[in-house]
Amino acid sequence: MTLLERIDRFWRRPMPASRLATIRLIIGTFGAIYLVVRTPHLLSYALDDVDRFRPVGVIALGGAPILPAVYQALVIVTVVLAFPFVLGWRHRILAPLYAALLWVVLTYSNSWGQIMHTDNLFLLHVVVLALTPSADVLSLDAERKGPPERHVDKRYGWPIRLMVALGAGAYLLAGVAKLENSGFDFVAGETLRNYVGFDNVRKLELGSVHSPIGAWLLPYPGFFAVLAWVSFVLEIGAPLAILGRRIGKLWAVAVWGFHVGVLALMAIGFVYQLTWVAFAPFFDVEKLWERKPLKRLLDKLGWELGPGSALAEPDAADVSGLEEAPERAHHETDGVGGVGDGHEPAEAEHEPHQ
Repeated sequence: MTLLERIDRFWRRPMPASRLATIRLIIGTFGAIYLVVRTPHLLSYALDDVDRFRPVGVIALGGAPILPAVYQALVIVTVVLAFPFVLGWRHRILAPLYAALLWVVLTYSNSWGQIMHTDNLFLLHVVVLALTPSADVLSLDAERKGPPERHVDKRYGWPIRLMVALGAGAYLLAGVAKLENSGFDFVAGETLRNYVGFDNVRKLELGSVHSPIGAWLLPYPGFFAVLAWVSFVLEIGAPLAILGRRIGKLWAVAVWGFHVGVLALMAIGFVYQLTWVAFAPFFDVEKLWERKPLKRLLDKLGWELGPGSALAEPDAADVSGLEEAPERAHHETDGVGGVGDGHEPAEAEHEPHQ
């Protein structure tokens, strides 16, 4: 097996269509609620004040503010398209349009002085889901077209891999930014301690919500040194989360805990991460449908998971799957996903993993 074949096998492991579709439902539902709640905020950027306009990203290509009425229409259409995305309706046409408009609207709202970095990972996840077959099952399209020929396939695996890599990459960039701004002095903890103190004092002066816990802990520099080391290791070591499923899951749990700490110390809530939605690609989320309330919901909707869904898979590091393996039959998989097409004999489920 050549190096390119090994890389291809690493990135394009067969996974269940139901996993990718469940991730679409989770992230899509979050996005629909998020946009509805933030609609007044987004509409507030329907401005024509050129002096305040500081275009970033794709908006910088235009160089001038969008006409207020046009921007308001874009916001409304984006919010409306969030719902077909969740339901998987006309996915090949409407999902890319939704992702493109979401990119424009969120970037435009960041072009007036305050940049919301917390939107970036959510947007990138939506783009991946919009441009891949994430509505082949658990969708209105699946009701209309029928189930896919293969429920476990490489085309459902690489988008999940990519979303995991994007998540890890976002935190790696955050770690690199810390090094560029503060160098290795950051891990001493004083920079973090000063930042927590400044943020809470600023919020007190402005009459905003602050963290009494963060203020109470300021006299303990050793505590902030530990926190600085933990955040630094989690961010710089983020690429390791791509290499193995078990490592990835542990990393996701640790990063979620990090965000809980940020909320406790600074009263800053990263909603996409704190709701666990950002980490959905790291887990076998299709197993959620085994719960009775969700099973009943599936029955009411008439949606099917398909064979080969919600079955156990090995926790060994994925890099081990890059080794040579014999050719398999058409209906079998060759890696993470670890499931066939549902026609294996029942007793095979009780055989111990090697």
